[in-house]
Amino acid sequence: MTETPIAPLEGIRVLELGNYIAAPTAGRLLADFGAEVIKVERPGTGDELRNWRLHKGDTSMLYRTINRNKKSVVLDLRTEAGKKAVLALVAESDILLENFRPGTLEKWGLGPEVLNEANPDLIITRISAFGQTGPLSERPGFAAVAEAYGGFRNLVGDPDRPPVRVGVSIGDSIAGLYAAFGSMMSLYQREARRRDAAGAVPLTERIIDVALHEAMFSMMESLIPDYQAYGVDRQRVGGRMEGIAPSNAYICKDGASIVVAGNGDSIYQRYMDTIGRPDLAADPSLQSNAGRWSRREELDQAIGAWTGELDAADALAALDAAGVPAGPIYTAADISTDSQYAARNMIQKFDVSTGDEILPGVGFPGIVPVIGDQSLPIRNLGPDLGENTEEILGGLLHMDPAQISAASGREEALQP
Repeated sequence: MTETPIAPLEGIRVLELGNYIAAPTAGRLLADFGAEVIKVERPGTGDELRNWRLHKGDTSMLYRTINRNKKSVVLDLRTEAGKKAVLALVAESDILLENFRPGTLEKWGLGPEVLNEANPDLIITRISAFGQTGPLSERPGFAAVAEAYGGFRNLVGDPDRPPVRVGVSIGDSIAGLYAAFGSMMSLYQREARRRDAAGAVPLTERIIDVALHEAMFSMMESLIPDYQAYGVDRQRVGGRMEGIAPSNAYICKDGASIVVAGNGDSIYQRYMDTIGRPDLAADPSLQSNAGRWSRREELDQAIGAWTGELDAADALAALDAAGVPAGPIYTAADISTDSQYAARNMIQKFDVSTGDEILPGVGFPGIVPVIGDQSLPIRNLGPDLGENTEEILGGLLHMDPAQISAASGREEALQP
């Protein structure tokens, strides 16, 4: 007997007009849990993410990852036929996702009021660098700018060097998480009102406005309260965390590094006993985080001396036996063979075509959060450009071949 797939969002249709990472991340999250996500791409090139980190073929693994479980439709929004098709899709959708520069949809004649006319129940989720309002709203900006503006970049790196960037588009991804959350919150409100016969949700409450810099700012914990209450302006502290000690990365005898977070008061006692320093465990001035932070250099030297005498595996085994949180610093190669990831189906294998060859058994990150003990199965990788154009425009919108060609820009491509 075939198991019924777990798909909490089955029956929800999402129209994704976004490019790059932020809006597509929101679309991926919704698609992962069963929503039908129709990704609209421009003729010819599609989403520019198709070419980012492209090693072979015409579609990157980055695109395949972020746009999994979606359908790709090519529409030319510069044409009346393309805009008409978008509005027809809007009428059949629950949520619209977009991450264009503010004013772009309006310039195309697809602003919120127009979308609302096509579907008075539509949830419109908009992601931009600085939001839809305010003096900077019209300014363009990618996640790198937003991460800096939100206070995040200033805290990343070593204190004696310029700020650095983390190795992933964290600003885009966090904004995508907020966009997905905001979309579901608004969807819940809409359905609750229907259930209670409370009337439609006003358009202003169905516009979810996610700013990249605010998404990052919201992650900055007590950065502003500490500054405004005490004049404390946090600075970069390298591998440490401000005010928390001992918590850092340490080099072991075999050259590998491990991370140890032994900063809890009771954990600290076991930690120091494990590294053979009961004197530091008993020191009255080291019984609180504040005291340990003031002597962080001394503590890190003591811990580093201990890890330097052990291979990483032995150091981690000793720390684990003592109940001290610690772990290896993994590379892609380490993750690929790790039993914990495998046990929860967090690396799922697919054969991938580059156009010239089939790459067998390529691993892709699983679906988070887990429902039912393991990551849900990925239904499909990010689709080829326009792979579902006929299916959606012909099947859902009942367009004939000539109308499909006009809406997707094929007529223009055929012109001499």
